[in-house]
Amino acid sequence: MAKRATTKDKILNAAEALFAEHGFEQTSLRQITALAEVNLASVNYHFGSKKALIQAVMARYLEVFMPALDQQLAQLQQQSLISTRQVFDCFREPLKQLSSVRKGGPTLFLSLLGFAYAEIQGHLRRYTMDHFGAVMERLLAVLHMANPQLSPVDMFWRLHFVLGATVFTQVSGPALREIAAADFGETVRADQIVDKLIPFLAGGVDAVSPA
Repeated sequence: MAKRATTKDKILNAAEALFAEHGFEQTSLRQITALAEVNLASVNYHFGSKKALIQAVMARYLEVFMPALDQQLAQLQQQSLISTRQVFDCFREPLKQLSSVRKGGPTLFLSLLGFAYAEIQGHLRRYTMDHFGAVMERLLAVLHMANPQLSPVDMFWRLHFVLGATVFTQVSGPALREIAAADFGETVRADQIVDKLIPFLAGGVDAVSPA
C-alpha cells in the first residue's frame, strides 16, 4: 500500500512544483498552501520561513546529487591527465540519480537551479557552500587541473557562462526539441539533451583566452 504523504511532504511537493514552474520570487506561500491543501501555520511550523522552505526543497536534490558528484570527481582526480570533457561527464550519473528523488528529477533540479541563479537567491548559495563546500572546492580543483592556463577570474566567468547555457537549454528544452524534430527530423528525448550540451560546455571552458 502506498505511503500516505505527511503534511511536510505535501508542502515540499507543492512548493517544488510551483518553484520549478514559476520561480521562487513569483511563488507565494498562499499559492503553496492552496496547492498543498494546508494552512499557513503548517508551513511556519515545519519550516519557519519561505527561505527555509526553498532550502528544504533544494536539499532533497542536493543531498543525492552532491555526494554522487563528489565520488565521480574523486575518482577522476586520481588521474594524472584530465580533460574538461571528463570533468563535465562526471555530472551525468549524479543527474540520473535524481530520478530516485522524483519522476523527472533531473529536469526539476535544473529548473530550480536556474531560478536560484536568475533570481539571485544568495541564501541558497550560502546554504550550498555551508553543506557542500568541500564538493565545490573539489570541482574547482579538478577544473583547474584540466585548465591550468586559466586564471581564477577566467574560471569564474566561464563557469557562470556554463551555468547560463545549461539553464537556457533546460528552460528552452521542449521548444528546442520541437524545432529539431520539425526542421531536421531529429527526435531527441529530454534526457539526451545533456549529450549535446556537454561537448559545447567543455569547448567553451577550453577556449583560448583573448590576448
